[in-house]
Amino acid sequence: MNAVTSSRPILGSGHGGSLADGLRDSMSAGVRFWPLLAILTTFWVYVTLSNVLYATSMQASLASMNPGHYFAPWDQRVLQHVFLYPFLLLCAFGSVRVGWTPMWRAVPLQIAMGLAFSFLASPAMVLSELLIGNFDGWAHSEHMTWSEFLKGPDPAMWLAAATNFELTYGFGLALITGFGIYQRYRDSQLRSAALERALTSAHLAALRMQLSPHTLFNLLHTIRGQIGWDPGAAQSMVVQLGDLLRRLLTAGEREFSLLADELRFCRLYLELQQKRFADRLTIWMADLDGIPSLWVPSLILQPLIENAVVHGLAGHSGGVEIRVEVTVCGENLVLRVINTMAPNAVAGRDGIGLRNVRERLQVQFGARATFSAAAADATNWIAEVRMPLLRDGPELVAA
Repeated sequence: MNAVTSSRPILGSGHGGSLADGLRDSMSAGVRFWPLLAILTTFWVYVTLSNVLYATSMQASLASMNPGHYFAPWDQRVLQHVFLYPFLLLCAFGSVRVGWTPMWRAVPLQIAMGLAFSFLASPAMVLSELLIGNFDGWAHSEHMTWSEFLKGPDPAMWLAAATNFELTYGFGLALITGFGIYQRYRDSQLRSAALERALTSAHLAALRMQLSPHTLFNLLHTIRGQIGWDPGAAQSMVVQLGDLLRRLLTAGEREFSLLADELRFCRLYLELQQKRFADRLTIWMADLDGIPSLWVPSLILQPLIENAVVHGLAGHSGGVEIRVEVTVCGENLVLRVINTMAPNAVAGRDGIGLRNVRERLQVQFGARATFSAAAADATNWIAEVRMPLLRDGPELVAA
């Protein structure tokens, strides 16, 4: 824009304390200071360079047609933007602190800050002109009174500069507002993920707690059947039950356990049941010595073997065989619990134990794990869990 004389009032002095107070207030209001400062600084450097390049190109174009200076030189423009920079920070951080609610109070304050910043553009140019001392060759460098100034073209130029910098300030405010919205969105996503993890952990803990009373009830019922006619066997089973409960409580506190420990727990449970149904129950389990060091969800097999015992023995008086198989297929681990059952038994058994297994696999693995429980033929029932092969420890498995 055209330079104006030094007789015009110079605005914007004496605001250093207000700037520091505004920045402190913005930081105390929860604004992330350094990212916003970096955005505003980068934006203002871009504005400075674009204004200097535009003025230089326009001056060159006009000078070829009509010699003379119509735009301030580059050093004066750079100094103008340097003077405006602290006021940009003050107004921008003040805008962040004020916010946009309630609108009846926030909107007038936002407009006032934008106008205050934009009307400092021409005084900043005057100040830069005074410091550089470049008056020669300017179209309006003569001394003027206030009345002459108001009658001349300079008020329109001030208004044009204010309009230009008002739009510039609006773009800068839109940048930091958009960044603030992005920050809040990202923070809400992080909080949502943390809450989802907490909900998942609570859900898994609730599912594991469902096992303890259900298992305890069935085992106590088994021991009760032994007390009347074989007290010695009942006492031995009480000792085994104590060991089983210790393992149950320990496993119930963890989301994952070693496959070998899971199979030991299953064997202990099946041995207790076998003492009650010694003449009817036959057990076959995978060799523990050959089990690889893999991790599985804690107590994932317990509902399946309990279901095999209860429903395998139900409905007939013949023998029942329960098999627990472990197979590694590529990057998948397959666990099968197979039990014989009464011929022509009604299929579709899906009690609390099987629902528990499905829910836990869904929570911990999603679509990567599958569970099926169905009759293989007229006399065999197969429950199969297929899950990813987990070779890492509990921390990495949970991740």
